[in-house]
Amino acid sequence: MTDLKIGVQFQPQGTSMEALRAGWQQADEMGVDSIWVWDHFYPLYGDRDATHFECWSMLAAIATTTTHARFGAMVTPVSYRNPDLLADMARTVDHLSGGRLILGLGAGWFERDYNEYGYEFGTAPTRLKAFSEALPRINSRLAKLNPGPMGDLPILIGGSGEKVTLRLVARHAQLWNCFAPSPEEAKRLNAIIDDWCAKEGTDPVAIERTALCGADVDIDAWRNAGISHLIVGLSHPFDLAPLERLLAARSS
Repeated sequence: MTDLKIGVQFQPQGTSMEALRAGWQQADEMGVDSIWVWDHFYPLYGDRDATHFECWSMLAAIATTTTHARFGAMVTPVSYRNPDLLADMARTVDHLSGGRLILGLGAGWFERDYNEYGYEFGTAPTRLKAFSEALPRINSRLAKLNPGPMGDLPILIGGSGEKVTLRLVARHAQLWNCFAPSPEEAKRLNAIIDDWCAKEGTDPVAIERTALCGADVDIDAWRNAGISHLIVGLSHPFDLAPLERLLAARSS
């Protein structure tokens, strides 16, 4: 199982910056392949008024306080920021890290973020339309920036919409995160991406398949579903024992 990648998402709610920093630094020292935080402005569950931190400020900190793992947002809704500005932010954070950033993108879904920060929430179709229009702009701006990204700056798209999102994965992404509830569903969605790749003229092997999972994940089940990168979601306090088990299991 040496080809299986292991990542971790630190949920930035109900915690402190000291705990977050200690968690991602320890995970990096353990040898995880990827480190993630989410891009929201409020807690997603539990206490609505719990402590919470902004994503891209944390990504800049991760860039300068880790040395090994790739890292990114799981995921940034493009409607939060001008797409050209987002590309510039990503390029800059990529340079801060020495070329390790993954640009995780999505259409957005958490209505409180929009309402309380003054963004238009709209509807699922309007958010998907904005997402579709933003992706070419991001790629165009990345090509114009001087200097350009230091690394390959791959795009990860998160989502499972079969008609629009998965087609955008085939067209624009180098990684996909499925948010699937089970390996069986991930396998079904993987097949749909492969179909879209055939229609878009994309090599399906070129798209890395990732899954955000719980600490008790069954490696074999997800790997048999076509997932090659498992990301464990952790809440405070950040117990890294599941990462130790997964890192050991993939090498056994």
